[in-house]
Amino acid sequence: GLELSHCVGANSMGPAGPWRSGGPCKMKRVRTVFKPEQLERLEQEFLKQQYMVGTERVDLAATLHLTETQVKVWFQNRRIKWRKQSMEQKAAKLSQFGTIQPATADSTDVGDHEEDTVDVEL
Repeated sequence: GLELSHCVGANSMGPAGPWRSGGPCKMKRVRTVFKPEQLERLEQEFLKQQYMVGTERVDLAATLHLTETQVKVWFQNRRIKWRKQSMEQKAAKLSQFGTIQPATADSTDVGDHEEDTVDVEL
């Protein structure tokens, strides 16, 4: 199962209990800390494919001594990081293109502009 910490909050009126009324007490899952070897293997698999499903995920989890859920969540979080990095790279290219564009705006050759086109997915 998932490990849960007992109580989170600044209330120090006695022992922490998961259902204590009178304070901000919530159950919170303990964050998984991956070993460097596990992260290296997860990254290698991510480079091959961004989605890990079915028996592949089960096998990878068993190999790394992780739960299937831990592998699934790692891939979800890694895809979010990957998309964010992609968007930042596209934004950098667009800003670079924006600084180049005024200098080439006088050009009548359409071919020059086609090479500078950047597709942005939103």
